[in-house]
Amino acid sequence: MNSFLKLLSIPIALLSILSFSFLHPTHFLGWKALMSSQQVADLVVRNGVIYTGDDSLPFAESMAVANGRVVRVGNHSYVQELASYGTEVLDLGGKVVVPGFIDSHVHFIPGGLQMMQVDLTGVNNKDEFIRRIKDAVQSTKRGSWILGGGWNNDLWGGDLPAASWIDDFTPYNPVWLSRTDGHMGLANSVALMLCGVTNLTADPSEGTIKRTPDGEPTGLLIESAMSLVMSQIPEDSVDNRREALLRASNLALERGVTTVVDMGRYYSGTSANLSWEDFTDVYQWANSMSKMKVRVCLFFPMETWSRLVDVINKMGYALSEWVYIGGVKAFADGSLGSNSALFYEPYVDDPNNYGQQLIESEALFNMALESDLSGLQIAIHAIGDKANDLILDTYGSVASTNGPRDRRFRIEHAQHLAMGTPHRFGKQWVIASMQPDHLLNDADTARKKLGKDRADNGSYLFRSLLENNALVAFGSDWPVAEINPLSGIKTAMRRQPPTWENAWIPSECISLDDAIKAYTISAARASFLDNDLGSLSPGKLADFVILTTHSWEEFAESASASIAATYISGVRAYP
Repeated sequence: MNSFLKLLSIPIALLSILSFSFLHPTHFLGWKALMSSQQVADLVVRNGVIYTGDDSLPFAESMAVANGRVVRVGNHSYVQELASYGTEVLDLGGKVVVPGFIDSHVHFIPGGLQMMQVDLTGVNNKDEFIRRIKDAVQSTKRGSWILGGGWNNDLWGGDLPAASWIDDFTPYNPVWLSRTDGHMGLANSVALMLCGVTNLTADPSEGTIKRTPDGEPTGLLIESAMSLVMSQIPEDSVDNRREALLRASNLALERGVTTVVDMGRYYSGTSANLSWEDFTDVYQWANSMSKMKVRVCLFFPMETWSRLVDVINKMGYALSEWVYIGGVKAFADGSLGSNSALFYEPYVDDPNNYGQQLIESEALFNMALESDLSGLQIAIHAIGDKANDLILDTYGSVASTNGPRDRRFRIEHAQHLAMGTPHRFGKQWVIASMQPDHLLNDADTARKKLGKDRADNGSYLFRSLLENNALVAFGSDWPVAEINPLSGIKTAMRRQPPTWENAWIPSECISLDDAIKAYTISAARASFLDNDLGSLSPGKLADFVILTTHSWEEFAESASASIAATYISGVRAYP
């Protein structure tokens, strides 16, 4: 590799700029990159293995940055031509550099808020679950809500928690603890009483109140039933949400993430207004006060599509190089862990249950049709095989009705697919926005809930989707899973759950190159950001990550590395 790098002397052509699409206004930012090839560099990065993510020159040893953008990539002598007095030189000492990672699916403010609440992530037994709530009670005033999340009952054998686990020591505090997937939550009896949930309360549409055999609520609320409690929880203050953005941004930078696609505080059963409140109170404020530390691309509830059109007409698709408008999002089904993902066949552990379709097909089609006609990008959550086919059908009908254009329809998660569905993704040019680290816990869960054959034939089909020419973008769904692209890359390559000796569905393992592209250039394309982000090409923003490894070959072999430093616009942001 090193001898190959020394031969490089040709710069990357400005192909990424010339690929400008007039169909999405965010791409206007890309034209700012047209600049003189003799511009003096602010920063020269040298003596490394720079993975550019640009197929016209995949690797280089040096890179020049000016005004926050890449201006040259190639060998040292060629790049050094742009150095002058005052140019900072960063000697990599042979380390590997990759484009800044893009997490294609997060809930950024909720993740930051959860960092300030009871963290139940990784808890693998009932006693530890109880202990963490007891500890929280000690530091919480009487009458105040105790909030937390991240629990996953599959980690302790599958038994669902109940209010009775925590009622004895929470007599003066309402408690709400969301499951890791955001599709189920546990309320204690104080919270149920405060919110008027009794044995007489009917299940809301597309939601379930879990009950004991004699009809009493257990404390578990699924999908839209969560709103019975969540709507009564006091709103997080503006200051807390701004602090949440700061905490989330610092964590992202520590993990090498320079851009996130934020799906907002929008879950099944929550208010559609929350994402808009964060847009106004947090993102617009942070942008105007120059407090943004990570780039964000924002999606909003599809039911508010007309409001988003008004915002775009007034502000455009980019408030700045920090805040981009993505599009709209909706839910087709729930989650596997909550038995609410929609399948063609019933759950093995719940034979009368096929999952839940969270929106009526005609209503979904009509909203998608209007959103698409207005030029908005659409992303729809679908986990079960039937839900994914339902959304592909909807997208096909919308495209047929509204005519051809560069839409970049997205399906969020695309976890379980029927035979032939990967081909449909490629044929219809629908983006699969997936979260590799979800499979680490889902491998055992899927076999338990779907049976071994169904689970092993249709789950997390990364390679099948790529081989069918689908664009695959990776993310974390944080705080459902950790925001950690290096972990996601390893998982996509190895597919080995923590307690397993071998890979789950080894035929679906992908290469290092494919995994990194899913976190960089493919992720950028999935959000119409590829003229500014996703690769270290001349003209693009100089967002990059320095890894601890000194060898690309060893990285590809071991699938392991750590973050040494994160740069945004050529400026070190971490550590």
